[in-house]
Amino acid sequence: MARILVTGFWICAITLLSCYAAVYWDTGMQKSKGEDYLEGLNYQKVRPINIPIIAEGAVQGYVIATLIFTADAKTLRSLPVPPENFVIDEAFRQVYSDENLDFRKLSKYDVNSLLINIKRSVNERMGTEIVKDVLIESFNFVSKSDVRS
Repeated sequence: MARILVTGFWICAITLLSCYAAVYWDTGMQKSKGEDYLEGLNYQKVRPINIPIIAEGAVQGYVIATLIFTADAKTLRSLPVPPENFVIDEAFRQVYSDENLDFRKLSKYDVNSLLINIKRSVNERMGTEIVKDVLIESFNFVSKSDVRS
């Protein structure tokens, strides 16, 4: 009878110690949540914008552009105002006021300077280096005659 009681206590003690060791070992192996998240650049797609092209006192057509900008993920989370609206506004201003963009006389257009100007202007308006790069997803011209009413 004594052997059965000692064996029962022995099994209970081994079970409790092994459970304690397993839980202690598992908590030591888990990573903290901060290590799981990798910081880096975040790509943000802005909604398509329609920019009217006016020549000879009338609307000749519309430029439809979709842009993507890159920014530091940590900086984006800390901003009180999202930079998407500033990117859209600057893209509209740059294309609308550009005298070299004439779809009646097709020629090569300096897209790099347009993107650099958008980036520079947005960063100036935001007061810090937020936008790292601006990319074009689509840039199309639709003439007034092709627009459905």
